[in-house]
Amino acid sequence: MFLGSPVILAAAPASAQEAGRSEDIQEIAARGNLRVAVPKFDSRPFFSAATDRLGGLDIELALAIGRELGVAVAFGRSPGSFNEAVELVARGGADLAICKLSRTLHRARIISYSRPYARLNHGLLTHRARFAAVARNRETAEIIRNFEGELGVIANSSFADFAGRNFPKARLRAFDSWFGMIDAIRQGTIDAAYRDDFEIKRLLLEDPSLTLIARSVTLTDLTDTLAIGVRPDAPRLATFIDLFLELSHSAQPLSGDELIARYRKTTGI
Repeated sequence: MFLGSPVILAAAPASAQEAGRSEDIQEIAARGNLRVAVPKFDSRPFFSAATDRLGGLDIELALAIGRELGVAVAFGRSPGSFNEAVELVARGGADLAICKLSRTLHRARIISYSRPYARLNHGLLTHRARFAAVARNRETAEIIRNFEGELGVIANSSFADFAGRNFPKARLRAFDSWFGMIDAIRQGTIDAAYRDDFEIKRLLLEDPSLTLIARSVTLTDLTDTLAIGVRPDAPRLATFIDLFLELSHSAQPLSGDELIARYRKTTGI
């Protein structure tokens, strides 16, 4: 379900209908809004409804795309997860998913992706004592390459997909949420939690006390690229989004450190 005011935000109207628009963009113009899927939870600095209005990097990106198309933007916040946002786009219930969406081969079977607008490293949040027991005095790099411990992932997430490929020897344990996985680290019931390094660094900024029992490991050889998910039946829109990112966004995808700096600026942490 797509929400009304204040979540539907008007953009500058187009001066005229451009000749040569393909059917998918014509449909959006005739409808008068661009439907953007965003999960119902918050993920700062990407999207948040901490105030009466949605805000964040992804929200600003969606509104800028709407202005260029000359239509309003309607944010649909019914998805309960990133995968549900992908599924909404795949069945045509939304035109785009702009919500810290990782590119995976599994998702690419049902939606199209834009070029990346952010690039993050993979990371582990390890329980110090349990990880030391697994390490048995070996180098960290060797442990990671052949990790056989209990590894936490968020169920039905991109990192659940990545884990099977990158840690084939690990014993995977799926959690309903990131917070549930962090509680398992606190309680010492898993060896490590697997996610992007931005989320791990943000967590340690918000709760420095966690460093007493856990430490972060950045996997510099593994990257998580964030991109815009596009309806599979909208090839002209996909081309438009790529050109928009090329012309109006930074030449290089945002890094995890740049996103952390943005997060600290907006939160004062």
